[in-house]
Amino acid sequence: MLAAAGAGIQVGAGIVASRFAVAEVPPLTLAMLRYAIGFACLLPFALRHVEAAKQAPPVHTRASDLAAMAALGIVQFGVLIALLNYGLQRVGAAQAALIFSLFPLLTMLLAAALGRERMSLTLSAGVLLSLAGVALTLSPKLAASHAGGWWGEAAVAASALLGAGCSVLYRPYLQRYPTVPVSAFAMMASVFVLAAFAGAEDWTHRVSGFSPGAWAAIFFVGVSSAVGYFWWLYALKHESPTRVTVFLALNPMTAALLGWLLLGEPLQATTLGALLLIALGLWLATRPTR
Repeated sequence: MLAAAGAGIQVGAGIVASRFAVAEVPPLTLAMLRYAIGFACLLPFALRHVEAAKQAPPVHTRASDLAAMAALGIVQFGVLIALLNYGLQRVGAAQAALIFSLFPLLTMLLAAALGRERMSLTLSAGVLLSLAGVALTLSPKLAASHAGGWWGEAAVAASALLGAGCSVLYRPYLQRYPTVPVSAFAMMASVFVLAAFAGAEDWTHRVSGFSPGAWAAIFFVGVSSAVGYFWWLYALKHESPTRVTVFLALNPMTAALLGWLLLGEPLQATTLGALLLIALGLWLATRPTR
C-alpha cells in the first residue's frame, strides 16, 4: 500500500515538474530524455532477470512478444507522454492531473469491455463521480469564451485513454516475463523512436542550451519515473490491481498542491471540490465486490 501511495504521488509530482520543463524543453525532446534516464535507471535491475526472461516462453513466440512489447512501449512511453507534454503547454498542472486521473477508470472500463472485469453499480457510480469532478474543474473554462480551443485538454484525455489501453494489453506479457525487464525493454524501444521524431525539434543542438533548472526537472521526471514504475509494479505484485489503482487519486492532489506552491497556479474552490469528487469516485469504483 505504501508503494502504491508513493506511485500515485510520483505521478502528480512528475506532472508538475514536466509543466515546469515544457516552458523550455519541447514535448518530444522532454519525453525522449525522460525515458532515456528512466531506462538507464532500470537497466541494472533488468539485467539480473535476463536469463529468466529467455527461458520464460517457447522460442518461436519470443519475436512476436518482443514486437508487441516494443509497440506498447512506444505508445505508452512515447505517444502518451508526448501528448501529455503537449497538453501541459496549454493547461495547468492541477487541471491536467485531474483529467489524467481518469486513467484508472478508463482501464476498468476497457477491461470490462474485453470481459476481464465485471461492471458493478459501485463501479458505474465511481465513473460518473469522476467525470463530474473533471467537469467541475473545467467549469470556469466552459463559462469563458475559450478562444484557445480545447487542444490541451484533448491531448491529456487522449494520453489517459492510451495509457488505459496499454495497461490492459500489457497483462499477457507481464504474466510470461519478469516485470522489470518488460518495462525496461518498452522504455528502450520508445527512446529510439522518440529520438528520431524529436529530430524535428533539433534536440541534438538544443540540449546544450537548457538551463540548470530545466535539466534538474528533466532528471527529476526521469529518475522518478523509473522509481515510480518500480513502486507500481511492486504494489501490483503484492496487492490486487483495484486496491493499487485507487491510490492514483493522490495524483491530482499532489499536482494541485505542488502547482500552487511551486508554480504559483491558483488553488480554486472548484479544484478542491473536483479533487473530492474524483477521490470518492475512485474509492467507489475500486471497492471490492463479493
